[in-house]
Amino acid sequence: MDNDRLELLGQVAVWYYEDNLEQSVIAERIGKSRSMISRMLQEAREQGLVEIRVTYPLKQDVALEAKLCETFQLSEAWVLAEPPINDRTTLLRRLGRLSARCLHEKVRDGIQIGIGWGASLHQLVRSVYKVQINDARVIQIMGAAGHSDPIIDGSELASWLAQKLGAHHRFLPAPLFVETAAVAQSLLNERAIAETLSLAQKVDIHLVGIGAIDSRLSGLYRTGYFNEQDMNTHREAGAVGDIIGRFIGSEGQILDIDANRCVIALDLESLRHTPTVIGVAGGEVKAPAILAALKGQYLDVLVTDAVTATCVLDLHTDTRNIKYA
Repeated sequence: MDNDRLELLGQVAVWYYEDNLEQSVIAERIGKSRSMISRMLQEAREQGLVEIRVTYPLKQDVALEAKLCETFQLSEAWVLAEPPINDRTTLLRRLGRLSARCLHEKVRDGIQIGIGWGASLHQLVRSVYKVQINDARVIQIMGAAGHSDPIIDGSELASWLAQKLGAHHRFLPAPLFVETAAVAQSLLNERAIAETLSLAQKVDIHLVGIGAIDSRLSGLYRTGYFNEQDMNTHREAGAVGDIIGRFIGSEGQILDIDANRCVIALDLESLRHTPTVIGVAGGEVKAPAILAALKGQYLDVLVTDAVTATCVLDLHTDTRNIKYA
C-alpha cells in the first residue's frame, strides 16, 4: 500500500477516533460516501493504524476526595484511583475523561464557561461528548499559547468545546505575554480584549490548568514564552507554578515579578468570585503548584490523581509542621 493511501487512512482514523467527528462529516470533507468511510476505518484497523483497547470504567478514590475537600474547603474533588505509573500521556487522557465527566454534571442551558489552555484542558475538551446546550457560551480567558503546540491553545479549545456543546464562543485576540507592562496595559484597555475579559468575570464555570515551574511540564516553557534560564529566575523569585499565566508562590500569592505584569489574561482575583472553578492537574511534580493554588483559594473543584493528591496532602502537612514548629 502506498504512503498516500496510508496517510489518508490515518487522517480519517484521527478524525473519527480522536476528534470524534461523525462519519457523515468525514465523508463530506473528503468527498466520499458514509459507507466508504466505514470501510476505510476498517481498513485502517487491518493495516495496524488503529489499536482498539477496552478499559475498565475510571475508578475514583473516595477517601482522598473527602480528605481534599475537608482540608482545603473544596466543594468537590475528583481523584483518579490507581493512576498509570511513568505514563504521563495515559494519565492525562484519564484525567481528561474524569474532568469531562465532572463538567457534564454541571452544564445546563444558558451556562457561561471560561477556559484557559494547556495539555490537561486539551484532554478534557477531547473527552467531552456532544450535547446541545441552549444559549450557552465559551470564553477564552487567557491569551494565545505562542508559536508551538497549537492544539492546546485557548482559541482552539474554546472553539472546540463550544462546538461540542452547541454553544457560542468568544476569543481573546492577544498573546498571553507581551514585552512590557506598558504594552500589556495598552492591550488590556483595547475594546475587544476588555469586553472579552469583562464577560469572563461573569461566567458560571472556569476551567483552568495548573502549571509546574519545572520546565519538563511547563506549558509556558513548551510554548516558547520562557526559556530554561527564565524558569530558573522565576523559581529563585519564589515561583512554584502558574495559573492562567500568573506565577504564584507557595502560599498562592501572586509574585511581584516582571512576567506577571506582562500577562494578557483574566486576573486571578476574579477566580475567587466565580461560582465554580475547576482545576485539572496531575503528576507529583505538580504537587507544589496544586497546593499553592489550593492555598490561594483559586479552586472550588480539583481533578487529579491519587498519587498526586497524596503528595499534595503530605506536602501540606509538612509545611504546616515546619510553620508551627
